Amino acid sequence: MNSPTPPSLMAQALGEDWWRLHPTLRAHHSAGTLNEIGAMDVEFPRFMSPILWLLRGVGALVHRAQPLVHTQVHRHMVGNNLQWHRTLTYADSQVLQFNSTWVLENDGRLLEYVNPWLGLEMAPKVLGQRLQVQGVRLHIRLGRWRLALSERWLLGHTLIDEYAIDDRHYAMDFRLVHPWFGQVFRYAGRFQVDPSAGNQSVAHVDH
Repeated sequence: MNSPTPPSLMAQALGEDWWRLHPTLRAHHSAGTLNEIGAMDVEFPRFMSPILWLLRGVGALVHRAQPLVHTQVHRHMVGNNLQWHRTLTYADSQVLQFNSTWVLENDGRLLEYVNPWLGLEMAPKVLGQRLQVQGVRLHIRLGRWRLALSERWLLGHTLIDEYAIDDRHYAMDFRLVHPWFGQVFRYAGRFQVDPSAGNQSVAHVDH
């Protein structure tokens, strides 16, 4: 008899609220390997260009705006951590990659590292059947030491909304909103869930 599939990091973070998510979003955040294809609009004000260019140097976000950028997402587990690989192909065939690693904290928060030392602490919650993820603080990791900084005042508050369109597609909207400068970055789009991803049996989640 096959044992239940271990719960995904998002399932562990949400606890019993995981089952309130729309099945399409549960498929998107299911355990195991995933491949998805979609298109994203990338937009930001012109004054952010040099800042985003610098952020690209440390592996964060992308520094080029364009509507309907062809996007491929590959995700897989490495030990207890979740690796995300995002490939954006622009209309002129330029390819940009945005990779990150999710780590689950004991309090149900997720830490997304864009390199070995810089990460964003995120707090997910379910609203209706939607998923909303809010940034909490930036983390700088130096060996066993970790320094927490305000994400709101440095880069802007992170807000991610995901909702199902139908049983095969979902939409996501990622925004950075600064208290002084307003929305300073956004990418948003529509994706088809991996046909191999399903609502497999998941072990009971405890924190």
